[in-house]
Amino acid sequence: MTSDTATAIFLVQCPDQRGLVASISGFFFQRQFNILGCQQYSDLLTGNYFMRIEVALADLRTSRRQLEEDFGTFGAELSLNWSVHYTDEKQRVAILVSKTSHCLYDLLLRWKEGELDCDIPLIISNHPDLEAVANQFKVPFHCLPVNAETKPQQEAQIRRLLETHHIDLVVLARYMQVLSSDFVQAWDGRVINIHHAFLPAFQGANPYQRAYERGVKMIGATAHYATEDLDEGPIIEQDVQRVMHEETPAELKQIGRDVERIVLSRAVQAHLEQRIIVSGRRTIIFRR
Repeated sequence: MTSDTATAIFLVQCPDQRGLVASISGFFFQRQFNILGCQQYSDLLTGNYFMRIEVALADLRTSRRQLEEDFGTFGAELSLNWSVHYTDEKQRVAILVSKTSHCLYDLLLRWKEGELDCDIPLIISNHPDLEAVANQFKVPFHCLPVNAETKPQQEAQIRRLLETHHIDLVVLARYMQVLSSDFVQAWDGRVINIHHAFLPAFQGANPYQRAYERGVKMIGATAHYATEDLDEGPIIEQDVQRVMHEETPAELKQIGRDVERIVLSRAVQAHLEQRIIVSGRRTIIFRR
């Protein structure tokens, strides 16, 4: 992507008020920007307003820093909470895994095929099992074993690796360790987890056996941002697949894995494309 085709994506949330669309679009019009896309949502229950607006950087007459300073001054007058991302600055993603490979394979394949526009400089695991997968895609693999006694030290190693590699997003692709409160607070809004159930349901281990015992008619998966409360972070993406009574726990597990792949990749893609705004425990997801 060249500077001629790069864009700036602004995500905005604020108390709803008259004239927001005109004011924000007017800011860019006055600076001769071409607005390539604009999506908005007004939450009538909470009185909050959300916007995703994308402008062509080919029309930038000043520096990016000056643009941000100008928008910050403008936004302060309207009490805007905002962020900006430039599409020619690829986000750097770290994938954390344990022993299960299906989500890792899917993410790496989509990345290689160009579906996920990012850099993946490393994979971290608490087991050596998936090193061959990392080698297949030529991504450095770091094995950091962990037990109850070494968990703080192991997590500190993870954080050092993330900082060293300037990571923007952490994806827990079936990483079967609970991250500490300090970790998820430091990485708030930048850790995506895949849960093997349509939350809130069947939390914890062995969900497919429990689903079989309950005779469920749908198998689902949920991708969410990690928070201090296990499996209760803001939901990004969910999907389900209908199942029949004759399916065994093993068959339910396979169906569930297929759903997990799709749900996690959609969530990561939405994050990379700057289509998510977190509002409390909810997310606003703008369409592609």
